[in-house]
Amino acid sequence: MRNITGKLTPELLKHTTSKTVGKDDGYKVSTFRQLVEQIANLSYLNKDYLLFFRGQKNDYRNTNNNSTFYPTIYRSDYLTQSELDFRFEKLNSASKILVDLLRKSKINGITEIERKKYIQWSILQHYEVTETPFIDVTQSLRVACSFAQLNNDKENAFIYVFGLPYFTNRISINSEHDLINIRLLSISPPQALRPYFQEGYLIGTDDVVNDYSNKSELDLNNRLIAKYEIPNNDNFWGNDFNKIPESALYPPNDTIQAICKEIQVEVETELNSSNIGNFIKIWTEFEHKIINKAKIHIRDTHTLSQAIYVLLKYEPDRSYLYSEIDHLRKFRNKLVHKPSSVSNEEVQKMNENLINILNLI
Repeated sequence: MRNITGKLTPELLKHTTSKTVGKDDGYKVSTFRQLVEQIANLSYLNKDYLLFFRGQKNDYRNTNNNSTFYPTIYRSDYLTQSELDFRFEKLNSASKILVDLLRKSKINGITEIERKKYIQWSILQHYEVTETPFIDVTQSLRVACSFAQLNNDKENAFIYVFGLPYFTNRISINSEHDLINIRLLSISPPQALRPYFQEGYLIGTDDVVNDYSNKSELDLNNRLIAKYEIPNNDNFWGNDFNKIPESALYPPNDTIQAICKEIQVEVETELNSSNIGNFIKIWTEFEHKIINKAKIHIRDTHTLSQAIYVLLKYEPDRSYLYSEIDHLRKFRNKLVHKPSSVSNEEVQKMNENLINILNLI
């Protein structure tokens, strides 16, 4: 997404600059009324953008000590290509299950949901089913502040202000700014209560990819205009305003929430089965390659255990590698004999290790 430089109020300029707002501490405000007044001035100064908000318990920073706001699918300081591919695979599996369950439940708008992956991803993101290329924001300052204080045991919370292009459609794609803006109230079926109570929007990049060249372009901090620090107590709201209770932010008897909980169980089962199959498939090639390598030293080598012993003896400079192979061999035995004892994350990690070692030998 394209980077912007916002215009700051005189009060903010005494505290930070447009270019260092992400690295500097949040500007402290003591009341909701004061924050609203700050936002009013910011909105007036930044006429080229619509202001959106996000509330958080913590000010998460990247390695450059800059506030960072990656969509969940890209979050990790050391995200490998195989892990990213796995996350997109998980997202696609969850999308298929979502459509099937919504159809069975005769949810309104199923035809449109079937046709548009962005709507599928929006539902999965907002109900926290799996990682997606979108991040939640809101146009309601009250919602953002309520979220920032929700289940927060710290003294303070953070409110972030982002400048986004004006939008005209339910799903607005702005190629000039490389942004997608999805208005959840317009695309969610009426059985999905949560988006209507939270006044939610989702933001992502225009060209959603799993082979990006520059990860920083996916960070919403490119659109950050201001950062505020608010007290985490009821005095912040004063006598004229009230925090939105958790029961309203996460309303009960939400039909889509119940469906999404079912999706989480099904997608884990499906992917675990898929990953086990991939592991066993790669393992066959892996085992054959290790045994053949050991036969260079001792021709009468027929099992993986024998091969590891031979290679440790004749190639001691690579002992670290063959010790890891033995660890994988033990995991493989556990996977075959007791598949229910391993998690999907373990299988995925071992798949990555297996592929990496296969490339080294």
